[in-house]
Amino acid sequence: MAAKVNMTPNKTPMPTQEPALRARNFEEVAQGYTQEMALGEAARCLNCKAMPCVSGCPVNVHIPAFIARLREGDFEGAYQVIQQSSTLPAVCGRVCPQETQCEARCVRGKNGQPVGIGRLERFVADWHNAHAQLPCEKPVPNGHKVAVVGSGPSGLTCAGDLAKKGYAVTVFEALHTAGGVLVYGIPEFRLPKFIVQKEVDNLKALGVELRTNMVIGKTLTVDELLAQGYEAVFIGSGAGLPNFMNIPGEGLKGVYSANEFLTRSNLMKAYQEDPATPISKGGCVAVVGGGNVAMDAARTALRLGARKVYIVYRRSMEELPARQEEVEHAREEGIEFRLLTNPTEILGYFNPDDRRDERNGCVMGLKCQKMELGEPDERGRRRPVAIQGSDFILDVNTVIMAIGTSPNPLIKSTTQGLEVNRHGGIVVCEETGETSRKGVYAGGDAVTGAATVISAMGAGKLAAKSIDEALSR
Repeated sequence: MAAKVNMTPNKTPMPTQEPALRARNFEEVAQGYTQEMALGEAARCLNCKAMPCVSGCPVNVHIPAFIARLREGDFEGAYQVIQQSSTLPAVCGRVCPQETQCEARCVRGKNGQPVGIGRLERFVADWHNAHAQLPCEKPVPNGHKVAVVGSGPSGLTCAGDLAKKGYAVTVFEALHTAGGVLVYGIPEFRLPKFIVQKEVDNLKALGVELRTNMVIGKTLTVDELLAQGYEAVFIGSGAGLPNFMNIPGEGLKGVYSANEFLTRSNLMKAYQEDPATPISKGGCVAVVGGGNVAMDAARTALRLGARKVYIVYRRSMEELPARQEEVEHAREEGIEFRLLTNPTEILGYFNPDDRRDERNGCVMGLKCQKMELGEPDERGRRRPVAIQGSDFILDVNTVIMAIGTSPNPLIKSTTQGLEVNRHGGIVVCEETGETSRKGVYAGGDAVTGAATVISAMGAGKLAAKSIDEALSR
């Protein structure tokens, strides 16, 4: 019998590791709902006829339908509902910003907290992965061949949707492991890598071929892929080119982009003893930026042994773009937020082995200015303005720049007739995802610049639909 509606105004809390414990390990912070918790939270859903939550989801998961199945105790049925729209439910349940998407439109949020849609999606996906087997039958081949560049969320989604329709899909990944930003960018304590591998294995079971160590634009070009018989190419190569502030001292040893820092830790296992790709550990760390990547870098540095970690952000807490949950976790773990603070120079000033130095072993100084918020900028956010005479120095061992990334220009520079915008993003048709080059589609961060996992998945889904319509005429 289905549960009665639970009119409790607040979400069922998510169990987490204690802050003091989790700050020194890489195990997942959020522990997930028990079956009892999931059923109780599912009962908070009103099953609205208008379904506003669905319109807030970039891939349009039928949220009331999967929650209804969950309430009935049909966990596999709930998973199958999600799977109709989303290729990566275990991932989305962990890293999607539900609070600004589906949950932001939940009716229960008008007089309390919205239904914990992301937490329920995670529960259903984890239950499926623990109990279900990989699909045993591959779809019937339809005779068409498609190449997908990049194995991040947009590429995996595009590949999965096409494979289900019988397309012979080959995914080309530049790194030695499939998963894109899901494996090199998001830390283990937020997204365990076995979950990503499970999703990749699901695609392989559908017949998708994965070719790693293939840098498209260098190993092969898009033009060569088309010449080899691929009838369409989807570019989901992400935004892996880090941005810097262009201030003095950014070339000093011990200054990293967040992209490099997280890749060395997540993918190259720099946290292990005597790693092949070492990384700065311990000491004091300053992370410049206020997004989710900045939170990931700061919390990773803490787990690598830093005695002190600062988040340096030029606006206030109200403008901080990171997810509220990640900010709360970072603060609980002891990370110090230096808000309304802007770096102006990085100073490298003494030998780290000289422990007599008054700075207690710190090898760099991050020179900063205090800021105040002025008039709104073109996006409506109040512009930070420097306070004259407010300069000060943070003594640190490591500085991590987490101020965004841009699409890598390699594919553009090696593909004929591919239009890009002034930010380096590939220009596509909004209705189809097709680029200025016929038969070549693109989506995700390669188009928009750094954005969310679920928006990249939505772009991969759109491109798969368009490719299918073009090739099945």
